Amino acid sequence: VQLVESGGGSVQAGGSLRLSCAASGLTFETYTMAWFRQPPGKEREFVATHTRIIAQTFYRDSVKGRFTISRDNAKNMVYLQMNSLKPEDTAVYFCAARRGGNSDKVNNYDNWGQGTQVTVSA
Repeated sequence: VQLVESGGGSVQAGGSLRLSCAASGLTFETYTMAWFRQPPGKEREFVATHTRIIAQTFYRDSVKGRFTISRDNAKNMVYLQMNSLKPEDTAVYFCAARRGGNSDKVNNYDNWGQGTQVTVSA
């Protein structure tokens, strides 16, 4: 399994970014896909998930209403649209995949991308 993120960068507060994750080496539609992030000096944390069958989405409270996770099973892609960005959103963002159902736990994911940096300035 290979996951490759792209789309990170530096923006001012209130701006937007769209992260993309290209997946290969897996039967994409059978995997729950997720975004996690790791702020500077902190542990990796859940951001959003998109389940595999029922296609439900889940978000951490601090990003609800600002971030949207989506997936395109035909292209093996998952996206994270981030609007109204805040300085506290600054982190390395990781794409993750698991064959099971929804989970917001880092340890439940065994497939990770290399991460993409998002920096939001005040």
